[in-house]
Amino acid sequence: MRYPLSCISLLLACSANTFAQDLEQRSTLNDQREVAVTIYNENLALVKDQRKLNLKRGVSALAFRDVSARMRPETALLRSVSAPGSLSVTEQNFDFDLLTPQKLLEKYVGQTVTIVRTHPTTGAETSEQAQVLAANDGVVLKIGNRIETGLPGRIVYNDVPANLRDRPTLVMSLNNTSNAAQDVELSYLTGGLAWKADYVVELNPAEDKLDMSGWVTLTNTSGASYRNAKLQLVAGDVNQVEEAAVMDGGRVRAMAAAPVMKVAEMREESLFEYHLYTLNRPTTIAENQTKQVALLSASAVPVRKEFLLRGNDYYYQSASGDLGQKIKIGAFIEFDNKDSAQLGMPLPKGVIRVYKKDSNGNAQFIGEDKIDHTPKNEKVRLKLGDAFDLTADKKQTDFKKIAGTSKYNYIFESAYEITLKNAKKEAVTITVQEPMPGDWQILSSSHPHTKASSNAAVWKISVPADGSTKLVYRTQVRY
Repeated sequence: MRYPLSCISLLLACSANTFAQDLEQRSTLNDQREVAVTIYNENLALVKDQRKLNLKRGVSALAFRDVSARMRPETALLRSVSAPGSLSVTEQNFDFDLLTPQKLLEKYVGQTVTIVRTHPTTGAETSEQAQVLAANDGVVLKIGNRIETGLPGRIVYNDVPANLRDRPTLVMSLNNTSNAAQDVELSYLTGGLAWKADYVVELNPAEDKLDMSGWVTLTNTSGASYRNAKLQLVAGDVNQVEEAAVMDGGRVRAMAAAPVMKVAEMREESLFEYHLYTLNRPTTIAENQTKQVALLSASAVPVRKEFLLRGNDYYYQSASGDLGQKIKIGAFIEFDNKDSAQLGMPLPKGVIRVYKKDSNGNAQFIGEDKIDHTPKNEKVRLKLGDAFDLTADKKQTDFKKIAGTSKYNYIFESAYEITLKNAKKEAVTITVQEPMPGDWQILSSSHPHTKASSNAAVWKISVPADGSTKLVYRTQVRY
């Protein structure tokens, strides 16, 4: 029976690799007693892998297998839990280049291999020596005085490079002073593990209350699995130095807090200037897996709805004329993260998706928005989209320069007319927010306004059903 080249290469490689590793003590997941994983938001986690080992006394080599392929080896720390101080590590190598036919061929570039050919008719085998010149996008071989490309037959290798393994492995040179079996813990930072929060919100028919559920979404692309892991999530903005940020994809933006609610599976506590959330049960985080864990549930949270028309400040210093027809008006909802509003805990950074049931009782998606880390007693404000039945026409009706000869002493006076239209069957209130530049004042207005901040004037305009309302105002701006 003839075997494919890839199978033969792997069989030979595994046989040689096994012999080479007989000189070292190996630890696999069969030795694992427990594993704890603390995950930050973007591509960073702390792994604590505890195993029971019978280590040789004195100097020996330990191959700690099945670690993360994206381990940051400079952060690795091995210690004895049952016999503190008995172990010291004098040297370590992280072997993450995994054994495949292609990798084996690449390791032999510049070295000699044996090419075995089989006669297609007689089945007789012949062999000759060849030097591997290149292994990029195929193979280039020097056989005698000729150069050949492709695979002219089976390639037989003499050995497997020591740093080519079937699983990611941390190889450590140890000095052990204990004779007994001991529990050891390897802790390290790794990339490839991340978490984020996702929320589902349902508005009630009156749109004055909402029900909210939250999920933690875990993603594992670290190259290892964590069986029955003790899972913790860190909430906050954890800083990393530049070298680590380049290696693992940038500054870590850890999630904000996972709330403790009616269906909470996570216990929260303060940790430095962050929040730490612990899952109340072990969970398996498999390699190349996305996993969701229930985070929170809240009911009957009071919510406020707002329609907003936001202007610009550029047209207060020049003649602009028509400023737009059928301008869209944004639809927002807002709620308080307070105990009195059925919430009152830190909310994780993430996406909130909002639904509402139609007349047949089917939940329909009506918009989504992102929130940042939101502490207790703060507001959550979401833009869900633009209102279909609400529009605005806006124009500048007057503009003149009152005084000034340079951009530092200009005085402008201008007037505006905004027509707000409502095609709904019920009256609505539309918030008009105008950014005001410089030293400004409203000289006259058809509706009362408030000075929301040093550079913003705000009107609350009532618009009747199937009707319209005009807002007319005049302003003076000094630079």
